[in-house]
Amino acid sequence: MERNSAACAMQWSIELEKGLRSKKPGRSAEAILQFGPRLQQWSREPEPSSAAHHLFDLIPGEDRLFANAILLRLADTFRLGDDHIRRCVVKVFLSEYRCREKRKGYKGLLSKERVENQSELLTRVKFVFDNGDGNSRALALVIFGCWADFAKDSAHVRYLVLSSFVSSHALEAKAALFAAGCFCEVSDDFPCIVLELLVNLMTSSETSLPIKLAGARVFSKMGYSYSIANRAYKTGLKLLVDSLEEDYQIALLVSLSKLASTSTMLTSDQVEFLFSFLSQENTIRVRTTTLRCLCFIFSKGLCHFSVGPNLVQALFSTLDEPALPSNIQCEALWILRKMLLYMLPSLPSNILDLSKLLSIAENASPSLFMSKSLLATRVLVDMSIKFKEHGDLGSGLFCSSPTLSQLISLIINRITLLMKPLFDLGQADVVALKEVNNLLYLLLLMVGEHPELIALVLDQISTFIRNISNMHDIITTTQADILRHEKGMAMRLKVACKLHRFLLTFLENLSEAGTINMVVYDKVKLLVKQICEGNLFDCYTQTIYSLLLHSRVIWHHKLDESEDSCIFDRNSGMLLDNCSVGQELVSFKFAKKVLAENMNWSAYRVGSFSVCQGAWFVATFIFQQLITQVHSESCSCWLKSLFQFACSEAKLTLSLLTKRSSSLVDWLETMEFPLTLLRKDLGEMDLDGADNLNEPNYGKVLLGAYNSTCSSKETLETAFTVGQSFCFQKWFLFLRAKVLRAVVDVLDTLETIPFVSESSSINEEVGKSFMVQCLQRIVQISLRLKRIAEEFDLVGASFIDIDNKSAKIISGLALSCSLVAFITGFTLFVPNLPTASIARCPESSENILRAYLVQNLAGRLWQTDRKTSEKLCQLIDLREQPDKRFCLLSGNQVFNISSEAREVIVLCSHAVSRIACLKIEAAREQSEENITGITKDGLKLTFEILMKWMEIPFRTPKYFFRLRPSIGSELFAENVSEATNGLHISPGQHLSLSLCLQLKNLPLQSTKLYCMLRCGVSSIERKEEQCRSGFQAWETDEMVEMNKELFRYVTESESSSDNTMNINKRGCGSDDDREFVNSFVCFKLNERGIGFSGCSLDVSGFPTGSYRIKWHSCCVDNQSNYWSLLPLNAGPVFTIQ
Repeated sequence: MERNSAACAMQWSIELEKGLRSKKPGRSAEAILQFGPRLQQWSREPEPSSAAHHLFDLIPGEDRLFANAILLRLADTFRLGDDHIRRCVVKVFLSEYRCREKRKGYKGLLSKERVENQSELLTRVKFVFDNGDGNSRALALVIFGCWADFAKDSAHVRYLVLSSFVSSHALEAKAALFAAGCFCEVSDDFPCIVLELLVNLMTSSETSLPIKLAGARVFSKMGYSYSIANRAYKTGLKLLVDSLEEDYQIALLVSLSKLASTSTMLTSDQVEFLFSFLSQENTIRVRTTTLRCLCFIFSKGLCHFSVGPNLVQALFSTLDEPALPSNIQCEALWILRKMLLYMLPSLPSNILDLSKLLSIAENASPSLFMSKSLLATRVLVDMSIKFKEHGDLGSGLFCSSPTLSQLISLIINRITLLMKPLFDLGQADVVALKEVNNLLYLLLLMVGEHPELIALVLDQISTFIRNISNMHDIITTTQADILRHEKGMAMRLKVACKLHRFLLTFLENLSEAGTINMVVYDKVKLLVKQICEGNLFDCYTQTIYSLLLHSRVIWHHKLDESEDSCIFDRNSGMLLDNCSVGQELVSFKFAKKVLAENMNWSAYRVGSFSVCQGAWFVATFIFQQLITQVHSESCSCWLKSLFQFACSEAKLTLSLLTKRSSSLVDWLETMEFPLTLLRKDLGEMDLDGADNLNEPNYGKVLLGAYNSTCSSKETLETAFTVGQSFCFQKWFLFLRAKVLRAVVDVLDTLETIPFVSESSSINEEVGKSFMVQCLQRIVQISLRLKRIAEEFDLVGASFIDIDNKSAKIISGLALSCSLVAFITGFTLFVPNLPTASIARCPESSENILRAYLVQNLAGRLWQTDRKTSEKLCQLIDLREQPDKRFCLLSGNQVFNISSEAREVIVLCSHAVSRIACLKIEAAREQSEENITGITKDGLKLTFEILMKWMEIPFRTPKYFFRLRPSIGSELFAENVSEATNGLHISPGQHLSLSLCLQLKNLPLQSTKLYCMLRCGVSSIERKEEQCRSGFQAWETDEMVEMNKELFRYVTESESSSDNTMNINKRGCGSDDDREFVNSFVCFKLNERGIGFSGCSLDVSGFPTGSYRIKWHSCCVDNQSNYWSLLPLNAGPVFTIQ
């Protein structure tokens, strides 16, 4: 547990005192400056609560005592020290002042409420002012300004500040103006006095220019209230208009812009006023400052004002003016873009000078740090998107195909122009590569709004690849410098990798929009052929490009239009083809070359990409080869785990490749894949003849995959027992294994029923009791799967830094589990089936079970397949939308299903329709014979859906290969009433805890943290368990339920109008005859992500023994998104004795 500033106060005080007493030269100044960052940290932290006092064993008021001692010691040092020491003290307080959040109510260490001996501090500084020279008086005035929150109330200090305005010592006068500005920020009456004095000072002919400039800066600090700001703004405006001094005008322009940004009512006036300074009558410096002031205002998001066409024309006029520096013209472009985003709907079309923008984008120099061409291109792209959004607004102006085509060509030509010097010289240019990324991003934006440009973009990319190939040909025939040639090749490979990432995102976006067709497929195939058949690119680049065609994102759309080389089951919606098999053959050959050339890191990247693309044979082979190439034990274990995981999925892929047009063994031999490796590591399958794998036993296949997945997880757990390494990977493998185990159990149960298989004859003598037992078993598995789906939701909500694509894949896996849970629980939806006396479970009512299964699936389908969702609701006669709060969603989930999950959605629709038919048939036919037949049909449907479900490729999120420390939280607790170590209470007492919750590995995104604590009679802890290591949060049985309750509490807290941070909630209940108590706690975090609070658990009814408190926490980010936080340590253990 990290110590806060209050806990460190005594140590800091001692260290400061030792430093100041040291006789070592320079040690005193070093000790003073060392306290600067500590003062900033201390000032940003709230005052410690009673819980913090108890956790750090502090006496109430102890931190204030030491803070007062430190401040007095610094004031004494300022009073008695020399000029250098005084400057060091001023630096400390000035650094704290500059780090404050202005105009938000200062509550730091130097606030009026937290400083005890205000008069003593002011007296020590006034001593220096009264007895020192001009420099000393200036330093004293600066300190008064830093202490403005309490110094403003001293009449004598006010007089000193105001009287120093007219000091003959320039430094003293400027320091007085600085202090006056600080006082104006926190006072409602002082600005009025300062304003009158400022006018006299600024208009006096005797006032020097440096003093006027310092006085101009005071205007920016007069935003305490709107009335003061308005008066100061008008006064400053008059001074600016009446002045002819350029430096003075510039200072007032900046100061008034800062003042106007504090009020939306002043912003509009200031923007119009600033545009009046853009005319060519003003000097370059004034116009440059004007543009920077406009950038400042727009960067604050203050764009909600009416801007006329004249202002747009004024900006356009600056774009081609040679007298203005290029960086200033870039700022003008940036402002123009911001304005057009808000003004375009109401802007006359004749105002937009598109030809000038196109000319800038084409002719701007590529060497600028801030690319003028890029900004002009961005403006054009944004305009095209805005025109598309507003329909006929730009129908005759911009949305014509030639203009859009010209813009795409411009982007590709710009990329070529940026890259050609790098290819020729072989030098890396970070700025140029960054601009290439930005230009490719603009292409994605354009295609997203204009799908008709897809083919053109792909053609242009192919042309670009062909052009850089021609550059290579020229270089190889005319250049003799081999080293430069190799560096140029390295740059080409970098660009090729950027293009690959662009194409991957490009195709995923098209798949989401459903705009991939045969034309797109053929062009992507041609582009990949260009890369793979040429000699320009290395085998790594060729491998990752070849894997593009393996992805279902690209080739499953081909199946909708062509079935020449593919098998497509129209009834099931399943995609069973040899297209991906053929592509994996190509990828495998390139991957072998990567390994043969000892490109181990590149091979690892290929393996990772293969896993994400579902090329399991390539991944298995690569990871198996890499295990022996690493020397680090941790790396070896990670690769071994990946190999075992890839093996588990390769088993399933192998089983699904049976019954195809070509023999599997022939295919493997063509692929030159080691058959001994397959037979040894991919498990044994039932053979239908000599080496003919045509009838796999799916139960055994799934069981083998389950065992391999468990081995993969155990490898990680064994190798990484300390800390919370590989949390996502372990949790993901844990859930995958649970899914496979559940499906294995379902298939095992179905195999005991003879009439499930189509090839088996129906045994009419199967007893009713045996039927009931089988159905009960399947329903229990259904509940397990429903819980696994919720655990997948929790995974998506527990990793704040997860990328959007990975979050979609997690949501798709949750949907997949929810579907299997629904279909295996079919007996709950069909009336009159023999399902009485379902085994005991937390939801003992069949009505509740039905509602849970329906809500679990319908809520996920509500945004993507409303029709199927409504059909689901009809199964249980719901008359309203399903409760979407049953599942916890992170900010980037919102039931966002990836395009690959459409196959699951199709299967959901099919399953729901069939179940609805069975329900109707069961309601119409009441005889026992018909009910038995309907039961058989339902079991056959379950088996059918499971077989189709297995044919849907399993997706692994890219986040699986992110190996940084896990984001989460740690909880620390102490007994309020116990002075000794440990948590001990007597029987019949409540447990009162002081709590500390600390964020780990996460920049602070929210000041609110919520935590739920739970303890039950069944949570009794054995002594050997108390010393355990390797805590795994996801193995906690109650994690999902606790997260649900915490989400409900947070929702109520966030929506309530009287939300109070210090009000905690307690509760108790029972679950399956197990008594438990709950407590909900709110934490207010400091800047380091540490919060303190307290709670009480009513354990008075618990018997003697040791109990572990289970806990779960969450946060709400700045966008009001709920995020679960992974518990990184086990809950505290308390003892009743």
